[in-house]
Amino acid sequence: MAALWITRVSSTDHRRLVDRTSSSADAAGMRPELNELMRAGAGLSTRAALTGALHEHVLAYAVQAGHVTRPLPRTFLLPEALDDWEVVLRAALVYAGPPVAVSHLSALRVWGLPVPDDSWIHLLTGDSRHLRGALGVKVHRREDFTVEPPCVVTRAGLPVVRLEAAIVDSWPLLHGDARRAPAITAVSSRMTTPERLAEELQRTPRLAGRRHLAQLLERLAAGCHSPLELWGYDRVFHGRAFSRLRRQVQVMLGGRAVYLDILDDESGLNIELDGTAYHSSLRDRERDLRRDAALTAMGFTVVRFTGARLLREPDAVRAEVAQMMSHRSRCT
Repeated sequence: MAALWITRVSSTDHRRLVDRTSSSADAAGMRPELNELMRAGAGLSTRAALTGALHEHVLAYAVQAGHVTRPLPRTFLLPEALDDWEVVLRAALVYAGPPVAVSHLSALRVWGLPVPDDSWIHLLTGDSRHLRGALGVKVHRREDFTVEPPCVVTRAGLPVVRLEAAIVDSWPLLHGDARRAPAITAVSSRMTTPERLAEELQRTPRLAGRRHLAQLLERLAAGCHSPLELWGYDRVFHGRAFSRLRRQVQVMLGGRAVYLDILDDESGLNIELDGTAYHSSLRDRERDLRRDAALTAMGFTVVRFTGARLLREPDAVRAEVAQMMSHRSRCT
């Protein structure tokens, strides 16, 4: 994949541009016909559309006066629209023109996955296309790119790369916990599967950090659906003594499916790992108690470990669980 690097606008410069154009727009009224055209496009329009209805000098004056801005070639926005990420994204798509799709970190955002704030708009197009430089847009090029499904789908009215492609392609652009978050969230939310992500990874043999992503997908396939469960898999419940454990085991409880973090089928021991995201409030605690009581009535033994204890005392937790598994196995 090749990438066309285009001038980046900082958040400070962006804010100054908005403030300057907004104050200019307030100083004098916009032509009603221009305002109507811009509002019809939710604050976005093109040169062709505007000059087809207005004289060229009207548009030129509006830009000079700050009534409209031209952040991208042939593309015009109302000043307040510069603060609307979705409108700016649509403007970038209009500027690029087909065939093109939202990709990488921008695609993660369209799919609703966790991603750090990024001032770039990421687009993907064919390898033979050569787009002119544009403010705040990063264009990635791929030889086998096509806008046909399933490579590109429509989401929220936008052409966007498949969920799996967005996760894999974004891997080298992220770091630390933010790097793993999209894949973990997508799998735990059942938006995709580790197997489908692994298939996508096979299509990208030269991906930077590929080995670490492959390792994460192996852990997700084993049933680890949170950072805490990944820690438990690698640092606590590993080795021959824990080889029989199963993760994310579906159990029907009161007519609905629930998923046990870790289950030892031989002893009936259910190990729950309580991270702060879903077990920190009183309401969460009451929910957990009701669930534990129902599982106990079904014959399971539920044991919960807080994230703090798993991180601070992995060896002690490991010894306790091994002893419980052994004791319960002798009793059955």
